[in-house]
Amino acid sequence: MGTLLHKKAAPKTVTLAVISVSTTRKLEDDKSGTWIKKQAKKEGHEVVIHQVVTDDVTAITELVTHVTERVRPDAIILTGGTGISPKDVTIEAIRPLLDKELSAFGPIFAQLSFEEIDSAAIMSRATAGVMKGAIVFCIPGSLKACKLACYQLIFPELGHLLKHVKE
Repeated sequence: MGTLLHKKAAPKTVTLAVISVSTTRKLEDDKSGTWIKKQAKKEGHEVVIHQVVTDDVTAITELVTHVTERVRPDAIILTGGTGISPKDVTIEAIRPLLDKELSAFGPIFAQLSFEEIDSAAIMSRATAGVMKGAIVFCIPGSLKACKLACYQLIFPELGHLLKHVKE
């Protein structure tokens, strides 16, 4: 079956968790997470949780594990903590939890970022994968990066990815 047929047969609506990783933001001033939540709803998806968690491996791991086991969304988008500063630990928290990694996500996101921000794109460590039946995306925290990832990669493929994960 070709990609077009796969996408045609894919779910149009998914349940989604939005988690912002930050030591400085609160839910009230979480521009990126709020944008993802609103845009996901516009795309026809159901956002089942939107939460902010501190930049701490244990806190991130515990929250994502809780969400996958108790809330059971089809997908989780984590925004923030993907850079190279010592406090950026989202990748270190999530990568060991992944059952499968979508190894093309990071390089494709970096290429798209390069087209917008030039060589600074090398600082992104965006990644994606599958954890306990949920598709997990780790993307930068800037609003511009969130829009890029969601518009160009995540929302166009979300149902298609879910179809394959649920086979």
